[in-house]
Amino acid sequence: MQIKLFKKRNNFKKKDFILNSNLYWRIAIGVAFGLILFSFFFGFRLFLQIDQEFVPMETEGGGSTSLVNKNRILKILNYFSEREKKSAEILNSPVPIVDPSL
Repeated sequence: MQIKLFKKRNNFKKKDFILNSNLYWRIAIGVAFGLILFSFFFGFRLFLQIDQEFVPMETEGGGSTSLVNKNRILKILNYFSEREKKSAEILNSPVPIVDPSL
């Protein structure tokens, strides 16, 4: 018969490393929740900035005021008409290089 009273065992075994997945899930959920809150705050702030921008009011003549300058539109139309003319010139002009295979 063996008496195991007050016997101390020396256990020098290396304990296995256990990955606590519950902790990592909590971190992932916390980061996702933080990103959601940040995006909500950023979107709301952007909405408030856009909401405070100038809104054109109707004039007394029944028409609405235009925010577009007519001179800028005419300049842009002239620019594109010039580009169209240059493109037509390039397409209709003969090629200055003679093809050596002919």
